[in-house]
Amino acid sequence: MTPIIVLFNLKQGVSPEAYEAWARSTDLPIVRGLKSIAGFDVYKSKGLLRGGAAPYQYVEMIMVQDMDAFGADVASPTMQRVSGEFRTYADDPTFVLCERLT
Repeated sequence: MTPIIVLFNLKQGVSPEAYEAWARSTDLPIVRGLKSIAGFDVYKSKGLLRGGAAPYQYVEMIMVQDMDAFGADVASPTMQRVSGEFRTYADDPTFVLCERLT
């Protein structure tokens, strides 16, 4: 299993309500439906534990079961459309590949 953490802010002029409506109606159900995905969640940052604003407005947690299958899934026309739509909302997202420590 390969976790991918995506950190991003919204582009200037994009409302949180518009992005969140799209995430609920499109991004979450489509990505969760991919065979290569074990789990996918989107979180809205609420701030830092010790106070202050978080450096990112949103965090995605993608749990990939099979990276090769994920590559094929991402190349599909549906995911190309979803990725393009995501880029209209997210300002320079950072995708972090992770490995769980045992």
